[in-house]
Amino acid sequence: VRVSVPHSHAKEILHCLKEKYFRELQDLEVDGQKVEMPQALSWYPEELAWHTNLSRKILRKSPELEKFHQFLVSETECGNISRQEAVSMIPPLLLNVNPHHKILDMCAAPGSKTAQLIEMLHADMNVPFPKGFVIANDVDNKRCYLLVHQAKRLNSPCIMVVNHDASSIPNLQIDVDGRKEVLFYDRILCDVPCSGDGTMRKNIDVWKKWTTQNSLQLHGLQLRIATRGVEQLAEGGRMVYSTCSLNPIENEAVIASLLEKSQGALELADVSSELPGLKRMPGITKWKVMLKDGQWFEEWKDVPSNRQTQIRPTMFPVKDEEKLKAMNLERCLRILPHHQNTGGFFVAVLIKKSPMPWNKRQPKVHQKLPQRTGDTEVTAANSDNGSECITEEPTLAENEESKKPQELQNSDTEQSKKEGVCGPPPSKKMKLFGFKEDPFVFLPEDDPLFLPIQKFYALDPSFPKMNLLTRTQEGKKRQLYMVSKELRNVLLNNSEKMKVINTGIKVWSRNSDGEQFGCAFRLAQEGIYTLYPFIHARIINVCIEDVKILLTQENPFLSKLSSETQKKVKDMAMGSIVLKYDPDPEKPDDLQCPIVLCGWQGKTSLRAFVPKNERLHYLRMMGVEVFKAKRKEEELESKTEEEVQHRLAQTEEGMEVEDKEHNSVTKMEAEIGEESSHSPVESSAMEVENEIEDLDQSSKKVNSPVSQESKDVDTSNAKN
Repeated sequence: VRVSVPHSHAKEILHCLKEKYFRELQDLEVDGQKVEMPQALSWYPEELAWHTNLSRKILRKSPELEKFHQFLVSETECGNISRQEAVSMIPPLLLNVNPHHKILDMCAAPGSKTAQLIEMLHADMNVPFPKGFVIANDVDNKRCYLLVHQAKRLNSPCIMVVNHDASSIPNLQIDVDGRKEVLFYDRILCDVPCSGDGTMRKNIDVWKKWTTQNSLQLHGLQLRIATRGVEQLAEGGRMVYSTCSLNPIENEAVIASLLEKSQGALELADVSSELPGLKRMPGITKWKVMLKDGQWFEEWKDVPSNRQTQIRPTMFPVKDEEKLKAMNLERCLRILPHHQNTGGFFVAVLIKKSPMPWNKRQPKVHQKLPQRTGDTEVTAANSDNGSECITEEPTLAENEESKKPQELQNSDTEQSKKEGVCGPPPSKKMKLFGFKEDPFVFLPEDDPLFLPIQKFYALDPSFPKMNLLTRTQEGKKRQLYMVSKELRNVLLNNSEKMKVINTGIKVWSRNSDGEQFGCAFRLAQEGIYTLYPFIHARIINVCIEDVKILLTQENPFLSKLSSETQKKVKDMAMGSIVLKYDPDPEKPDDLQCPIVLCGWQGKTSLRAFVPKNERLHYLRMMGVEVFKAKRKEEELESKTEEEVQHRLAQTEEGMEVEDKEHNSVTKMEAEIGEESSHSPVESSAMEVENEIEDLDQSSKKVNSPVSQESKDVDTSNAKN
C-alpha cells in the first residue's frame, strides 16, 4: 500500500492508517491465526509505503477485516493510496523525477508506475500546472483504458495516454519559439514485457507455462523497445529499464547489447547509494543460453545454423574482458524474493551522454518521407551484431499515410490545426482495431462560451483559457477539460501521427438549467484543485461542522449550517459555488489540512457536489465513523426502494399525481444539478420525502424552464 505523495492529505492519511486501522489489527485473529502487523518498507522514503501479509481472499472474506478492506478500496478509488507490488515501486524512484521533466512511460499498463510518476510531477501542490508531463503508452488498446482509469484517479492535467507499439513509437514534434523541433524526453521508463519468472510466488501460471523458450522469444522485442527508448532520450537524460524476470537473457544481455552498440553514448548509472535499506544483488557478467530441449550454448559460434533463428548473437555475454569491464554490468540491480519478502525484479539505470552513433546529428523534421524510409532500410541492413536498428521506424507509419492524396491530407491537417482540432491519425490501418476516439478540440480564443464562465467565477486574468478543450466539434459542448500548456503543444503538433486515448482533467460540466443562474457550466470536483487558484468569486469559507453536515446530508437546508455561512450565502446568486475549509492552528484536534469542495447553492439549501468515495475520505480525515454510515446507506436504499414501489402504485391511479411528482423531481434536479453517480452517504428516508414535498410546494410558485433532457427522464428513474 502506497500513500500518494503530492496529496495535501498525505500526512493525515498516514496518521489515519497507523493510529486507527493498523492498531485495530494489532491483536486480531482470523481463522485461528494471529494477523501480522503491517510493516513500513524500510527503503521507501518517508514511510509512505507499507506491506501486509494478508492475502486478498482473507482481506475480502473476513468480517473482522471488512472495515480495513473498505478503507483500502475507497481510498484507492479516490487516488489517495495505491495497492502495488513492492518491487514495482523501485523504477519510478530511481528515475529521480522533477516537476519540469518530460517523461515517457513506454509500456505503461496497468498504470501503477505511471501513477507514481504523476505524483512526482505534482510534488508541489501549490503549482496547478507543472512544466513537465507524462506520456503513458501501451500497445494493447483495451489495457489503455485500464491505464486511463488509474491515471484519472490522480486528477492531473499533465498526463496523456497513447496507443502505439513501443518498439516503433513515433518521433513527436513540438513548437519552440515558432519552429518545429523533435521532442526528446528527460526521463523514460522502459518496463518491458517479460516472461515474469520473478512473480512465481504469486503467479501460479508461471509454474505451469514457463520454459526457456519464453525469454528467447522476448529478447528481440525487449532490445527493440529499449533501443527506441534511448533514441528518444535527451542528452543527460535518464532511462530505467526493468523486468519482473531474473533471466539474464531478458536483462543483462539486453543492457550489454545496448551499451555495445551505443559506442559510449550510454552508461550505466551507479545507484548503489540510492534507496538505502533496499537489499540488492549486483548484475551478472557470465551466463549460458539454453534451448527448450535442454541444450546449452556458451558462445554464438557454438550455435548450429538451424538454431540461429531462435538464438541470436546479442543473447550471449561479451567475451572481450576490457569491453565487459567498461560496461559495469554489476551496476544493474537484482532483487531476489527471499531477501525482503518481495517478488523477483531486475532494474538498470542508463544515462545518455551523447546522441546514438547511428543518429549522430539529432533528428530534424523532414518532409521527404520516401527518402527517409529508404535510408532506414540501408541502416537496418548494415547494422551489426544481428540486431535490428529501428531509429526511424515511425516513418513507416507516416509513409502509410502519405499514400493518400498528399494535397488533400496537407490541407486537412492545416485546417485542423487552425481550428485547434486534434483528431486520431488519418491512417485507415489505425481504425481496424480498438475504439474510435473523439477528437480533442481546443476552445478558440474568442469562443462566446467562455465569457459567461469567466464573469460568473471572476477568473484571474492569468487563467490559461487556451488550454481548455472539449471532445466534440459539433453540437453543445457538455464537458470542458484542461491540459497543461506543454501537453497542448504536443497535441496540436502531432495529431496526424499519434493515437491519443485520453488526456486532460474535467473542470466544468454543463448544467441543464444553469443559464438562468448566470452560467451554463458548473464546477467539477475532479478539477477543483487545479481551478481554485484562478477563481475569485463564489467562494464560501466554511467551518468543520458545516463540512460534516454537507458531506453527510444530501441536500441540507441553510438553517442547518452555521450563522456565518448563512450570512455569506444570503447575498449570493444561485448556482455553482466553491466551499473552502481552512484549518485552525489553535484547534490541533481538528483536521489540519485545507479542503476545497464543489457545491451548489439552491434557494433554501446548500449541497456538496462530491463523489461518494471522496466524501468518505474527507469524513474519515475528520474522525467521522463512516463504516456505520455505509450500513445506514444500505438501509436507506432499501427504505427508498419500498417508497418508490408505493409511489408507483399511486401513479397508476391517476395521471395528475404523476405530473405533479414529475414536476417536483425535475425542479429538484434543476435546482441542485446533481449527477446520478453522486449517491448520499448518510440521510434519512423522512428527510428525502420532506425535501421532495417542500420542492413540490415551491414548484407551484416558481415556473422555471426545464430542459428537454430532464423532461425526457423516465418517471420511475427520476423518483428513484
